[in-house]
Amino acid sequence: MDDSDRSNPNGVDPDAVDRVRKRYEELAPELARTWAAEEPWRFLTDLTAIGSRMAGSDGERRAAELVADAFERAGLRDVRTDAFELTAWERGGADLRVTVPGRDGTERTREFEALALPYSPAETVTCELVDVGYGTPEEIDEAGVAGKVAVASTTTPTDSRFVHRMEKFGHALAAGAVGFVFVNHIEGQLPPTGSLTFGEPAAAPAVGVSTETGDWLREYAANTDGPIASVELGVEASFRAAESRNVIGRAGPDTDERLLLLAHYDGHDIAEAALDNGCGIATVVTAAGILSAAELPIGVDVVAVGCEEVGLLGAERLAETTDLDSVRGVVNVDGAGRFRDLRALTHTSGTARSVAAAVSAATRRPIAVDPDPHPFSDQWPFVRRGVPALQLHSDSDERGRGWGHTHADTRDKVDDRNVREHATLTALLVAEFAAADRDPERLDPTALADAFRETDFEEGMRAADLWPAAWE
Repeated sequence: MDDSDRSNPNGVDPDAVDRVRKRYEELAPELARTWAAEEPWRFLTDLTAIGSRMAGSDGERRAAELVADAFERAGLRDVRTDAFELTAWERGGADLRVTVPGRDGTERTREFEALALPYSPAETVTCELVDVGYGTPEEIDEAGVAGKVAVASTTTPTDSRFVHRMEKFGHALAAGAVGFVFVNHIEGQLPPTGSLTFGEPAAAPAVGVSTETGDWLREYAANTDGPIASVELGVEASFRAAESRNVIGRAGPDTDERLLLLAHYDGHDIAEAALDNGCGIATVVTAAGILSAAELPIGVDVVAVGCEEVGLLGAERLAETTDLDSVRGVVNVDGAGRFRDLRALTHTSGTARSVAAAVSAATRRPIAVDPDPHPFSDQWPFVRRGVPALQLHSDSDERGRGWGHTHADTRDKVDDRNVREHATLTALLVAEFAAADRDPERLDPTALADAFRETDFEEGMRAADLWPAAWE
């Protein structure tokens, strides 16, 4: 029976709260040192100073070396790297030219700044634009995108779950679109980036543009009031065989059963990737130092995974090369350390929910719990195989990525007090997940598929080619 069933009606297990409080007291000296430490900021500075950490790049390799050194300093044992191959995508230029008829009957052509989206093919299309609003399936179907370039926002209506870029792109192509423009909803002349596929060449060219550019493109769309424009959308890009790597260390005893604590260290090539996921890997490195000093009943493998931004490739490699029957659960730190309050996504696991509730109650720190699953971070290769997972995130007041995936994702946006505090909470969450009294059930595939359907994910996952064949 899932140990969360022993919780009281408000979702907090009093025995678990007592355990966390005792552990909090035992680790007080280490937690105090963490709060005063300069190492998280120094590590983040070294990481962001690399520049691009794009999957398969020299920058990603240097980041892996930096993480390995940090794991050693944190006291992890048996630190090693595990290399794997990938098809790397290299960014070239992107052209977005719009030709519009003037009131005097003459045509004028204007060029706009655009960024190729990762795994976009090197291709040029010339056709009309269609405004598909947020890019929901209903909007795409109603707009009539066949043979045209779809223009979609990076955000989603507030009354629905957040619809991922891959879903929007997949829906548009399935409806016949021959190109895709992703419009940032955050002002400031910031074209967004983000992968179109999970590590494979996409079927049509796609670019990101700023909200200011998007305003013009929507005015010129064939399905809106105003002059109808012809657009030339071109992408220059190349593909090559490359290598990435995961960095692995161990805390706690050498037991067969273990937990996995993950964070991705790669980032997009257009910025320093300080928030996404510099803060996350800094949180894990810092938590590793606390866990190295803790008395843990089972071992914890701490893993920095590569290639998350282009398709969770490092996490897939880890899931394929790990005996998952021996893994009690996965804690994925993707988004923690950025903003003030921690958020726990429990991906339908009652144990993960119970762990988060216990640590929040014992420390009197808010941890908002979201039980719904999603497939767009490094817990996904494990969740779909039945492993309970806890994803740690943090939110601003705005919906969407904010500065993430833009040129503005830079170190000056980071408050390292959040990194240090979230590291202490991460360590306590991992230790409670590892508690001897914890006996989490595996995730049932039928129930998991139902949960994805209930949260309206099935159509989008099919459009993005992510719906597992085993769930048919």
